[in-house]
Amino acid sequence: MSWITICAIDDIPLRGARTLKTALGCVAVFRTDTDEVFAVDDTCPHKSGPLSEGIVHGHSVTCPLHNWVFDLNTGQAQGEDGAIGTYPLRVEAGQVLIDSARLAARSAA
Repeated sequence: MSWITICAIDDIPLRGARTLKTALGCVAVFRTDTDEVFAVDDTCPHKSGPLSEGIVHGHSVTCPLHNWVFDLNTGQAQGEDGAIGTYPLRVEAGQVLIDSARLAARSAA
């Protein structure tokens, strides 16, 4: 894995998100109330809702448009047929790092 720093953990609000803009679309970076961080595709496959504007609860996020709930660990929609991409993150010395190789391997489709 090839890690790059994207922000400080304190730049992401508790139970909130920030977006990472890439050439192939945005990635939502979430922080739970226990300071765990997750990165997933920012677009809901149902109606293209911006997941970074959704509600974070536990290890899940709820789409702000139609209430689909996604597991932040797996990207799988709960109770629905759909999924979003996930990206490896880690936190070192208060900085959030993402696997740049995984970002580069994203599909534009």
